[in-house]
Amino acid sequence: MVDVTHFHAEPIAAVGTLADRVTEVLLQKIKSGEFAVNARLPSELVMAARFAVSRTVIREAVSRLKSEGLVETRQGSGTIVVEPRMAAPFRIDVDVNDSTQAVLRVLELRRGLEADMAALAAERRTDAQNRQIQQAMLAIDQAALAGRDGVEEDFAFHAAISQATGNPLYTSLLQFLSQFLRAAISVGRINEAQRRDFSGQLKAEHSAIVEAIGRKDASGARVAAWRHMENSAARISAADEGFWNSEGGNVARRLAESEGPM
Repeated sequence: MVDVTHFHAEPIAAVGTLADRVTEVLLQKIKSGEFAVNARLPSELVMAARFAVSRTVIREAVSRLKSEGLVETRQGSGTIVVEPRMAAPFRIDVDVNDSTQAVLRVLELRRGLEADMAALAAERRTDAQNRQIQQAMLAIDQAALAGRDGVEEDFAFHAAISQATGNPLYTSLLQFLSQFLRAAISVGRINEAQRRDFSGQLKAEHSAIVEAIGRKDASGARVAAWRHMENSAARISAADEGFWNSEGGNVARRLAESEGPM
């Protein structure tokens, strides 16, 4: 197996999103043969340093390459370049020229997914998975207390629920949607951080999901997850002008402008 440990990459300029630019560079390196079939991509840490971007940007770019069928993650081997698939990749376009509508569309897409995941997790979770979900919820609170936005912790919470379904396709789908979900989560968390009542509502909604999963109440978990998505949409719809002029509004606008494969 070819191991690509060194490569040249200029720092990425903010033309389009950073994930767009990183994806384009990696795609060209794969097409040119610099990253050949069976080559192992450099680690997230190495690529983040070479591109001068965050590891989150690198994860989003690699996720897009996975959806194109160009790379895959193999346990113990890292991310490997594979033979291109013949089937056309699934693409998502949320370009609606409206920041609010873009976020709401992602939340609407999540609503059924999160409800089904929570119900199945309640039915199938192991004790270890239940503890992992509880710990993931606590990590969100710890991130907030530490002054972080909690986006990665929030995403990890929902990922833990997906893993407890016993169906790895839910986790794969969540990862496929990660670019859009992280953006929507970021918008929501920035909005909620500005309102103490919103922050309290979010914590109560997460607790309701966790408690239902803990008592193996599939119906209750489904309702709690559905209600969480509905309330998240309502909070975004109620955001004031100050929020849309803040970083939350900037993230929402970038989401509205996003287009293409994950």
